[in-house]
Amino acid sequence: MNIGIIGAGSIGLLFASYISRVFEVTIYTRTTTQADEINQNGILLHKGADERRALVKALPVSSFKGTEDLTIIAVKQYQLPAIIEKIHHLSVIPDNLLFIQNGMGHIKLLECIRANNLYVGSVEHGALKENSFTVSHNGEGAINVAVFQGDAKSLQQFAASLSPDFPIVFQEDFYDMLVKKLIVNAVINPLTAILQVENGRLIENQFYFQVVKNLFSEISFILNLDNQDEHLKLVVDICEKTANNRSSMLKDIEANRLTEIDAILGFLLEQAKRQEKNSPQIANLYYLIKGKEIGGEEVT
Repeated sequence: MNIGIIGAGSIGLLFASYISRVFEVTIYTRTTTQADEINQNGILLHKGADERRALVKALPVSSFKGTEDLTIIAVKQYQLPAIIEKIHHLSVIPDNLLFIQNGMGHIKLLECIRANNLYVGSVEHGALKENSFTVSHNGEGAINVAVFQGDAKSLQQFAASLSPDFPIVFQEDFYDMLVKKLIVNAVINPLTAILQVENGRLIENQFYFQVVKNLFSEISFILNLDNQDEHLKLVVDICEKTANNRSSMLKDIEANRLTEIDAILGFLLEQAKRQEKNSPQIANLYYLIKGKEIGGEEVT
């Protein structure tokens, strides 16, 4: 199989490094400069004290033709409209597209995409982009995937060939799968970004943990969750497993970048409005993050 990866941030680089051990990979970058640097240096993967170099083909995203057997879209949610617009104007209909964005704001964008099979996924790995061609694998997890439209055959073939240290787990229901990740993101990301702490501090500090429980309760109310204890346990488990990690939203704020707050808390606010439910904690966190986004000298 030929695999395309659109997006060369931390997750895109991580995926390219592992997948290129089995398949031919082309990674599509936002800039020609980054593509040139990857072509020259390969992708360096740091995991603990180990370093491994992966040789992949890199092209600017303007060169994407949609001809790969499977294309993984690994850009941030707010970057999706431009990518989807490009997919609309391809001369061919792509065979298989896998979207791995945080939150659930992107689901409504996928309904009009031309593709034979559409998949969505959630990523539990922790990764840090050190430079344009180097990524650090900071936390291991699974990649959960589900069919959004079409059938799973091609994705199953792809997953079966990957090594056990980069597993893909199939889920029956894409909505339930994304809701689980949404809850984790909605609690951990904004709180760590506002408090400027690593993930583990949310459960180690008793006062922070009370805020976690309060926020989770409001999220549960909006999503009409039945098994609340199970979902809260998942949040706590993720905090424990990634205790020393800084969330993607915190890293975005520190780098004066846009965050995925609209795809995460923005989605929850839309759900609350539709159901005519109050969501003051979610709203306050949403506006605080939006305020931090525009507080930097430059936001790109």
